[in-house]
Amino acid sequence: MKTILFSPGEPAGIGPDLIIKLVNSRIWESIDSRIICLGDSEFFLKRSNLLEQKIKIHELESLSKLKKNKKGILQVFKVKSCEDISPCKPNPINAKYILDHLDFGIKYCKANEKTALVTGPIQKSNIIDAGYNFTGHTEWIKKKTGSSDVLMMLASEKLRVALTTTHLPLKEVYKEIKKSRVLKKIMILDSSLKSQLKIKKPYITVLGLNPHAGESGHLGTEEIKYIQPAIKEAKIKGINVNGPLAADTAFNKETLKRTDAYLSMYHDQGLPVLKALSFGDAVNITLGTPIIRTSVDHGTALELAGTNNVSTKSLAVALKQADQIL
Repeated sequence: MKTILFSPGEPAGIGPDLIIKLVNSRIWESIDSRIICLGDSEFFLKRSNLLEQKIKIHELESLSKLKKNKKGILQVFKVKSCEDISPCKPNPINAKYILDHLDFGIKYCKANEKTALVTGPIQKSNIIDAGYNFTGHTEWIKKKTGSSDVLMMLASEKLRVALTTTHLPLKEVYKEIKKSRVLKKIMILDSSLKSQLKIKKPYITVLGLNPHAGESGHLGTEEIKYIQPAIKEAKIKGINVNGPLAADTAFNKETLKRTDAYLSMYHDQGLPVLKALSFGDAVNITLGTPIIRTSVDHGTALELAGTNNVSTKSLAVALKQADQIL
C-alpha cells in the first residue's frame, strides 16, 4: 500500500490550512497513495472551524488502519499535542510538536519503502528560538537519515534547479565550493534524475559561482580551481554535464530547452529564476537520502493563516510528485 505522510510544519502558518482546504477539493481522491496528516486532531478540527471548512477528522491509532482518500475526510495520526493553536503568531513552545511529527515521518518512511514524506513550511526562526540547531528540512533529514550527502532541488514543469549550498550566508558560500562537493552534487543529481524522475540520460547545466563564471579567473578563481575539474571528472564517469556557465545567461531559451536540471552554486542564484517562472506550481524535492521527500515551494505565510485565502497548488503538486515517485 502506497502511503504519503504529510507533516504540516508551523502550526501558526498556512501548512495546516493547505491540507484542510485540499481535503475538500477534487484533487484529494485523485491521488492514489493514501494520505495521512501528522498532528493533533483537535488542532485540525479547530482550525477547520476557523476556516469554515467542513471536514471530518479520523484519528488513527495505527497507520495500518489507513483507508483510501475520501473527499472531506482527513486522516490524522498524533504523536504529540499542539500547545498553542493560534494562527499568525509562532510560539517556540510548539517547536517540539513540530519536530516530533517530522521525526516520526522521517523514521517511518525510512522503515517503510512504499511511504513518502511531504512537508509543509516551517518557521526556522521559531525552531531556533526554542533552542534547536535547525537550518532547514533538507539538513535535518540528512542528519536524521544518516545520509552522507543530500541535494535540495526545486522542480516545476518549466525548470529544475538543484543547490550546491543551501541555507548559508553569502559570505560563507565560496568556502564550501570545492571540487569534491560539486562533483558529489552532480552525481546525486544525475542518479536521482534517472531513478526518481525516470530521465534516461539527463542533461545537467552547472552554473559558475562568480559573475561571468569568473571570466577566465579575472573575477574569481573558483570556476578554474574547483568547478571545472568537478565537471571534467563527472564527464569521465559518463555524466552528461555542461558548464560552468554564467548565471545571468544560463537560462536563455536554447540552454533551458536542452537542460533537464541546473546545478546552482547557492540558494538565491537559481531559485529566483524558478520562482519567477513557476512560483506556486513548483515542488521541493530532497535527493540523496533513503526516503522520498517533497515539499511546497513557499514559506509559512503567517499573515494568511486562518484566513482561508491560500492557494493549495504547490501542496497538490508536492503530493502528486510524491505519488508518482512511489
